[in-house]
Amino acid sequence: MKPKMKVKMGIDVLMTVLLLCLMAYQTTGQELHEWFGAGMLILFIAHNLLNIRWYSSLLKGKYKLLRILQIIVNFSVLVSMLCLGFSGIVISRHVFAALPIGGPMATARSIHMAASYWGFVLMSVHLGMHWGVIIGMFRRLLKGRKMPVAAVWGLWLVAAVIAGYGLVCFIQKDIVSYMFLKNQFVFLDFEQGAVSVFTEYIAMMGFWIFASFYMIRGIGRISGKHSKGKEKINEKN
Repeated sequence: MKPKMKVKMGIDVLMTVLLLCLMAYQTTGQELHEWFGAGMLILFIAHNLLNIRWYSSLLKGKYKLLRILQIIVNFSVLVSMLCLGFSGIVISRHVFAALPIGGPMATARSIHMAASYWGFVLMSVHLGMHWGVIIGMFRRLLKGRKMPVAAVWGLWLVAAVIAGYGLVCFIQKDIVSYMFLKNQFVFLDFEQGAVSVFTEYIAMMGFWIFASFYMIRGIGRISGKHSKGKEKINEKN
């Protein structure tokens, strides 16, 4: 693996860990939450700089459904991060408190709440859309050796159970109401243990990774069949 790719992977892993830490506010507290947020912002900027060529490629090539979805997700993540960064600075009581940046606190809090949950979902979807790369790396580590069928199905079953539990948590916590500002305040159980909090958010992330990964695979297969069908028609003509 090239050094640049190692740096990219390291940043992506750190961003994933920080995302989970940021969502677990009741276990970290306000000050640590702000430091995690500042770190996330720096890593996000670094991530975009390392992938700057992606932006220059937007005016090239064909726009198929899969590519359009990826662009929508990527730009949605960008918008959510911009909203989180600005609103986080406005409501900061520790890390950015000295900066002469102000604004309506109530509005900033609402934006921060909605953007945080949108960001969590969108970043999880983004990760799921690139999960095939991670699977490819794992296969290369096996050096051509095939995993037993039972092990493959076992891993799939574990992933499905985690995704199922994540969906249950997502519904029970009524995350959608926070995303669309139906509730102006987030209910946090400060008596809930850290292990339980992280388990729930890992499972919810797992659900969106699982769902988006198989959605991408489905679109890819449909597009592939459609392309083959066109080729056969052209051959007949």
